[in-house]
Amino acid sequence: MGRLLEFQTPVPTSFWRNPAAWLREKNLSRGFWIFFTAAFFFDFGFAAYVFLFNLYLLDIHFNERAIGLVGGALTLGSLIGTLPAGYLARRMGLRPLLIVCFIAAPILSVARALVVWETAQIVLAFFAGLAMCLWGVCFLPALAGTTTEENRSSGFALIFSVSVGTSTLGGMVCGYLPHWLSRAGVVMQPVEVKRLILLACCAIAAIGFFAVLRMQPPAPQPETAKDTNRRSYWKAAPFLLRFLPSMALWTAVIASFTPFANVYLSRELHIPLLQIGLVYSIAQILQFCLGLLTPMLFHKLGIVNGIVVTQLATAIAIACLAGTHSTSLAIALYLGFSAMQWMSAPGLYNLLMSKVPQEERSTAAAMTMFCNALLGSAATAGAGILFTRFGYPHVLFGIAALAVAAAMLFQLLVGATDRRTPAQPIELQSSSPTPTGST
Repeated sequence: MGRLLEFQTPVPTSFWRNPAAWLREKNLSRGFWIFFTAAFFFDFGFAAYVFLFNLYLLDIHFNERAIGLVGGALTLGSLIGTLPAGYLARRMGLRPLLIVCFIAAPILSVARALVVWETAQIVLAFFAGLAMCLWGVCFLPALAGTTTEENRSSGFALIFSVSVGTSTLGGMVCGYLPHWLSRAGVVMQPVEVKRLILLACCAIAAIGFFAVLRMQPPAPQPETAKDTNRRSYWKAAPFLLRFLPSMALWTAVIASFTPFANVYLSRELHIPLLQIGLVYSIAQILQFCLGLLTPMLFHKLGIVNGIVVTQLATAIAIACLAGTHSTSLAIALYLGFSAMQWMSAPGLYNLLMSKVPQEERSTAAAMTMFCNALLGSAATAGAGILFTRFGYPHVLFGIAALAVAAAMLFQLLVGATDRRTPAQPIELQSSSPTPTGST
């Protein structure tokens, strides 16, 4: 009954009606706003960088196979760095790792924009993944450490929602900048414009370094908690053994197409950069708006059934995308794919967090990140090779079949034993369960 009342009781102040009053009511600390500033610049810079980088690789004559290898190396670096980064965070604290991240990630990203040799791109992507994984490991505990139990969900809501907004703005800027430069009389080749934008994105992300210097994140975990952590790990294992295989397979589905989405729009549909930027921005807006509906969907269907529905809808969108020859319809289906796969994510992460006690969540999150990076690396590299050899339609049909298999596996492993897991009382944060920078 308590859970039901949490959903039925309206929040005292609506963010949409009076944002200033909503912020005052949540009483977010100075430490939160410092971290919010760092996250804002990091997400803004690297959201635009990720959007544009594969299109830049196309301009320097990389094919899907090479792009897949570069993307796979990036994810592999994140995979290898995740567990050591978690250990270092416990030993050293979060602030030193964040400082390293905000220095290394922009520098390596600048090198990726300047070096066009394929082997060097793969090596640089690997080390960039090592640097970026520091942000993924530190983000959640740093954010939790700057909020209280009363305002934590509001802090997550605000920082994740702004992340979606910066991604939208980044896509629009990337799409329109060549047009603005042309109207200003600046004549540059498309590859030069993209390189300029990538370098500017690195500079924007690096601004967050000055906010990180002012952070005071939680102290390292004391050694006396070692035995408790070991017991917590084994206590969480039974559920993780059911959850991780289905989550990993779903990650493979997303990692097989999402990194190539802009390449697909450019090469297969021959859409110019300006329109790709608009499509990307519209996709972000849809993700934000439909993400706000996920609490209602999961409350009505249950988290497990809601996840299965969104995964099957994603599979349908990919299958239809593989079979269409209409550019307008393909864009609409791509937008549907983006929205549906995004809606499944908050349910998956909320389910994971709802099934483990608070003291076990960092272990569960680290294991999930590790498995996601492992499958994502293999899926991205493999998909790039398959796209090059067989073309987009055949491979997209295969990805759709894999999405159906992921939904069935999730229902079999998790749904059979947990059909009525209640949805968490979330405000806005359900629309964006993971930080952009960690993707």
